[in-house]
Amino acid sequence: MIPTDAAPNHDTILIIDFGSQVTQLIARRVREAGVYCEIHPFQSAAEAFEKLKPKGVILSGGPASVTTEGSPRAPQAVFESGVPILAICYGQQTAALQLGGVVEGGHAAEFGRADIEIKHPSPLFEGFWEVGQRYPVWMSHGDRVTVLPEGFVVAGTSENAPFAIALNEERRIYTTMFHPEVVHTPDGGKLLANFVHNIVGLKSDWSMKAYREEAIRRIREQVGDEKVICGLSGGVDSSVAAVLIHEAIGDQLTCVFVDHGLLRLGEAEKVVTLFRDAYNIPLVHVEAEELFLTALEGVTDPEVKRKTIGKLFIDVFEDEARKIGGAAFLAQGTLYPDVIESVSFTGGPSVTIKSHHNVGGLPERMNMKLVEPLRELFKDEVRALGRELGLPEVFVGRHPFPGPGLAIRCPGEITREKLDILRLADEIYLEEIRRHGLYDKIWQAFAVILPVKTVGVMGDYRTYDYVVGLRAVTSVDGMTADFYPFDMTFLGRVATRIVNEVKGVNRVVYDVTSKPPGTIEWE
Repeated sequence: MIPTDAAPNHDTILIIDFGSQVTQLIARRVREAGVYCEIHPFQSAAEAFEKLKPKGVILSGGPASVTTEGSPRAPQAVFESGVPILAICYGQQTAALQLGGVVEGGHAAEFGRADIEIKHPSPLFEGFWEVGQRYPVWMSHGDRVTVLPEGFVVAGTSENAPFAIALNEERRIYTTMFHPEVVHTPDGGKLLANFVHNIVGLKSDWSMKAYREEAIRRIREQVGDEKVICGLSGGVDSSVAAVLIHEAIGDQLTCVFVDHGLLRLGEAEKVVTLFRDAYNIPLVHVEAEELFLTALEGVTDPEVKRKTIGKLFIDVFEDEARKIGGAAFLAQGTLYPDVIESVSFTGGPSVTIKSHHNVGGLPERMNMKLVEPLRELFKDEVRALGRELGLPEVFVGRHPFPGPGLAIRCPGEITREKLDILRLADEIYLEEIRRHGLYDKIWQAFAVILPVKTVGVMGDYRTYDYVVGLRAVTSVDGMTADFYPFDMTFLGRVATRIVNEVKGVNRVVYDVTSKPPGTIEWE
């Protein structure tokens, strides 16, 4: 959930979340249109609506059935307010029920690509969809509206959704059975932009330049004259956070770089050189490999790994805070997708995917508060902010790297031998990606060492060594992803190099799983 004091100078769109795993993509598309928005769960939507006084409201999809007793509803005050409403999928269904329509459950499932035929013109899709034509969209629903509320007309139909688009122009309520927020609806971004610009009437005043100015103001207001320590990993997120905070408060900031022994080849040296030499930001380099790897001995469960690393990470910061003396704040590069994937609504329908070691606050014993200036941003917005701050492109364009590091790319028990194998295999893989000019075409690429050994033959000898998995995905914001379609010649070259140059590996495989159903990382 985005803090309600984040953008006091911007008109706001309120997104009411009914538990969909892609609600955050609605926010992403609205921001792409240059409009500020906030997501609030349906349980607290009434309070958010009263506090924010939004210019428009979007109702998200969700996993529940509106025909089930006790299923989520939108605040009635939203419908009575007269503000423009866009209701998507589950949002359409609950809007129909709450306004006097009828929803049929269980016999109208429609998942995946569908074509809608436009039956009636509307400013919602003016400029790109025409009456009588058919257009591809993405459906994901089990129920459907069968009787519209009074005053609504059908603007679009699909094979299994007779009211794929239904609207009441007089009340400015627009509903869709399909999901315009996902990339699989090619014109979905245009539809959302039409809603916020043409229907709600908002201007494009949300940009990284504006965000930079407001974030600096908020950091100064929050921190005052106190000291801040920043957890620096060397990745884009923590680095942009550090540069932004340093611009706001100067030498009140000290960066603490914890080398937990789970970094890529040569990563620690690069981080220290970059921040001490290039940015002249005070930096403490903590060499804690022994501490982390000892704590991870014998640990195989992914969540236990993450939580172990998270606890130690905070413990180290606690020690460094005492040494620095008087640091009142801990800064982190937490992003919005981290928050969405880690926080489950209390009593609500959303599901926790995985925990992140930098989400959820600090233990009470630490007398420090959190500064998380990127908590409202998606990854591509962070890159844009980094460019706005003047960070070099070669650095801003780096692939994401997880806080737990190679620990989650080493399924099963973590050992020094496996980490050394993984580092070298990963380095060869990325080297070949760069050599072939593919790095900037890929969202994220990395190697994984699998917890199995297989039989191989090298020369006249039998081997029994590890398997390395290669992963590369394309994505817009990390919330959905497809595998990168490498040429087989490229994969063959990488596999040959890894098997020949990395002792302990005799087999290489390529992961062709999309997200969903898989996640980008293996753990």
